[in-house]
Amino acid sequence: MSNKPNTREAIVDTASKLFFTQGYHATGLNQIIKDSDSPKGSLYYYFPHGKEELALTCINRTSEMVAGQLRYFVENRATGSEAMSDFILGMAEEAADSDFVGLVPFSFWLAVETSCISQELRQASQSVFKDWQEVIAECLVKEGENVQDAYDKASVILSLFEGALLQALTYRDVQPLLAAAKSIPAILG
Repeated sequence: MSNKPNTREAIVDTASKLFFTQGYHATGLNQIIKDSDSPKGSLYYYFPHGKEELALTCINRTSEMVAGQLRYFVENRATGSEAMSDFILGMAEEAADSDFVGLVPFSFWLAVETSCISQELRQASQSVFKDWQEVIAECLVKEGENVQDAYDKASVILSLFEGALLQALTYRDVQPLLAAAKSIPAILG
């Protein structure tokens, strides 16, 4: 469709940034096309079902990226507590380094905004949280936690880092993330 070698990736990168910074509803396909410097036909070639299909691709990419980061910390830290604390501290560092630009909690940018209007986007968002919860819970089970408690604690940790990120962005201050990281040992005790 286009002579540009990575047109699809440019479209997905641009859409992800726009969805994260201005929201799903405020992001139009024409803006994605313009900002990605892609021909209009390319967007419909790669995403024939339009904006929702593109959003699903962005959701899946975000899920894989964050799950990969969680797995990295789980595999490279001595305990689940250390892994989750360091994961959150990494978010704090990223927030500070980027001056809080482009960092929006997944629950805010998509789950809340679209779950009422699209069953498919709601289910995709649900899968994201389940995938992230699974990574954390598996780590806790390996450390001897019973399965139900591991999943409950993983749910609390997800809520904690999503909420702390939302506060950090609102205040433009990493303190909520630092406080969240500091409280992980008490939760996982």
